[in-house]
Amino acid sequence: MAKVILQRNRKKRLEQGHPWVFQSEVNRIEGDFELGDFVDVYNHQNFFLGKGYINPNSQMIVRILTQNPDEELNEAFFIERIRKSWEYRQRMLPNVRSCRAVYGESDLLPGLIVDKYEDVLVVQILSLGMERRKEWILKGLLTVFEPKAVYLRNDVYVRELEGLQQEKGFWYGESPTEIQIEENGVSYIVDIENGQKTGFFFDQRQNRAAIAPLVSQHETVLDCFTHTGSFMLNACLYGAKHVTAVDISEHAIDTAKRNADLNGFDNVEFVVANAFDYLRDAVREEKQWDVVIVDPPAFAKSAHAVRKAMGGYKDINLNGLKLVKDGGFFVTASCSYHIHADMFQKMVEDAAFDAKKILRQVHWSGAGYDHPKLLAANEGDYLKFAIYEVHSRM
Repeated sequence: MAKVILQRNRKKRLEQGHPWVFQSEVNRIEGDFELGDFVDVYNHQNFFLGKGYINPNSQMIVRILTQNPDEELNEAFFIERIRKSWEYRQRMLPNVRSCRAVYGESDLLPGLIVDKYEDVLVVQILSLGMERRKEWILKGLLTVFEPKAVYLRNDVYVRELEGLQQEKGFWYGESPTEIQIEENGVSYIVDIENGQKTGFFFDQRQNRAAIAPLVSQHETVLDCFTHTGSFMLNACLYGAKHVTAVDISEHAIDTAKRNADLNGFDNVEFVVANAFDYLRDAVREEKQWDVVIVDPPAFAKSAHAVRKAMGGYKDINLNGLKLVKDGGFFVTASCSYHIHADMFQKMVEDAAFDAKKILRQVHWSGAGYDHPKLLAANEGDYLKFAIYEVHSRM
């Protein structure tokens, strides 16, 4: 294999377990290679650091698969990695039938996402190196999971940055593209063909369960950015008296209604509206709820968008806090990687000051067990989730 020799003056990220080699870290490449080939990576003293696949057209020129010089990168390697990923989920989430089954870099399979919906797998292949090993990946998925069908959701722009085309459709077998799953005792209808990402956001599994004590005494709940109703449904399950679910997407609200009907919940008011406007109007009308939840989509898709995004987060958190009854609870989240935890907490503090509220932190977390994070890779630290008890300052 070709050898990638790294610069002398670089951060020792690979030695700490980070799976990416950036273009700026490379001193030279010895030997011939084709795009997507496996390569060995060495430091400037010719000390072996890892094996991975190379794509000079990507900012991440090499993505590391193993740091073991004796490990062969072949079909058996991929099958075993997929097996270990599934064994981890089975240990952390006993009897789980639907979850994120392979989480890219965190499962040492960079560029590969696999979500399991009952007996159907939905796959995203995000890099050229993984695209070239599609047959090995499929063999691994069929061997480990024995699924009824495998659906590709390769309809993401990042593939184009790798020189790949966008695509979606069944890769193996066939099934309905709407699948019913269960999580935390709640049933959901998941659209694997047209839903966001692969159809469902598994990363909030533990966070959805964390709201149980907030609503267990028949409180009223406002759920903004409800999407297909995951927090709304959990609130109903845990005993909420009445829930107001708000989303700008009519399609999302229609799905949320179907999910409520599926679970037999008839105590929900559904509102199709811009959540920013709804929150402002509700403040003006002096409405209040026992629990207010704001779980928006990512506002900052890049570092350049952070300043504007922080303004958006401040707006919804400020107005959301004003709508919480004294002694009630405020639930807030951000899935923007570029909004770091300290920035997010400072924004909440500023919003509380302006809203004349005193907050007591009840819960703070990130993504759930099926979304583990490599300690050396901050890029995986994207989700911030917090619950605060809210008291008026005056």
